[in-house]
Amino acid sequence: MLRKRAPRLPAAIYSRVFTALWILFAWIPAASGQAPARARSATAASGLTAEDVIKLAKAGLSEDIIIQQIKKNGRAFDLSTDQLIGLKTANVSDRIVQVMLDPSKADAAAPTPAVSKLVAPAPVAPRRPPAEAALPSEVGVYARKQGQWVEVPPEIVYWKTGGVMKTIATAGIRHGDVNGHVPGASSHISFASPLELLIVAPEGVALAEYQLLRLRGNKDNREFRTVTGGILHAQSGSQRDLVPFDGKKIASRMYEVTFPAAAGSGEYGVLPPGSTSGSGKIYSFRKME
Repeated sequence: MLRKRAPRLPAAIYSRVFTALWILFAWIPAASGQAPARARSATAASGLTAEDVIKLAKAGLSEDIIIQQIKKNGRAFDLSTDQLIGLKTANVSDRIVQVMLDPSKADAAAPTPAVSKLVAPAPVAPRRPPAEAALPSEVGVYARKQGQWVEVPPEIVYWKTGGVMKTIATAGIRHGDVNGHVPGASSHISFASPLELLIVAPEGVALAEYQLLRLRGNKDNREFRTVTGGILHAQSGSQRDLVPFDGKKIASRMYEVTFPAAAGSGEYGVLPPGSTSGSGKIYSFRKME
């Protein structure tokens, strides 16, 4: 018994089957996960990606360390526009991006801050201590004002005894208290606290011979009570207006006196020795708080 042969297919059909099989076998590698080179265009040969560079920068690593990682295999990153924008947004420096695009190019050193030219400071003159006020040499009483010794002008004293007003030259008083009267309700000069006085005495006169007195204001004069003939009569009230003070000798015939703070404000005068027996003057001033 004879077997019947299968009919022979046309050549065109064989050609189509072969082409379909070739396409199938070419597609299999791609389907198994072997991505073409274009899919890895933003990855360097070392496996470092643009996202990895962003992570390293955010971690605080220095530019030199990140560039060292990029240069390991010398392959450039094929960065897209979006990736470049992502690197800029992540504050990746331009220096790092330049190395990513071309690792073979010599890396530019990190910019160093401009160093301004050092200029030697101008020499500073040594600070001099404030100049001491020049000491006056003329006999009188002075007060320190704004660092200078200002003269306290003397005023005429009139003496009253037994109800009669007489000048010192004609009073002839030797016993009892005397009241001194200075014309005018107020002194012509005033000083603020703290007050320092300078007394320049005549030759042979000591500081203890001067008196600091409080002047009591009247309508048209200032009055004070003092000693008679240089003799203190405490029992008769001759010390009523006497103000105790301290002083020190700073030069020949010169005495520095600190006005007592407890005395307070008001009218005062420095009575030199001999005023109750001939000169008839007092150095008066107003003390302000």
